Amino acid sequence: MAAQLIHVVRHGHAGDPSAWTLDDDLRPLSERGIGQAERLVGVLAVPRPAGVYSSPSLRCLATVLPLARYLSLPLMTLPELYEGGGAEALIDRLAAERSPVVACTHGDVLADLLSLLLGRGIALPSLRTEKGSTWTLEVSDGAISSARYASAP
Repeated sequence: MAAQLIHVVRHGHAGDPSAWTLDDDLRPLSERGIGQAERLVGVLAVPRPAGVYSSPSLRCLATVLPLARYLSLPLMTLPELYEGGGAEALIDRLAAERSPVVACTHGDVLADLLSLLLGRGIALPSLRTEKGSTWTLEVSDGAISSARYASAP
């Protein structure tokens, strides 16, 4: 059986949060972030994802919306991807989906994910979680077997 792929994307660049005066969930992508989102299509469209998921925050939705549109897939929100969510819940939820999947989340969730992977003895090539970057997890027989990092496109 082939390994399941879970692509976990950190939302694109969304400017300085301290300069945003409205609800942080409504903070949009910056021009730089919009470019990252558009370039992610070329990076994540092959092999074709079975599903595209996002945190309910606008900056996450906007990061993977171009991919969902390009693939004519619905963009579904998951509470497990929201800020403050835990990596364990994220993995449990996404591992139950058809492969591959793309999921957009926040820096704190990615940091928790990396900590979880290290705790499970998974060798990581980096500890980076830059905006617009992707961590691809391979899941074999229900367990994460490897993780690789790709910088923001």
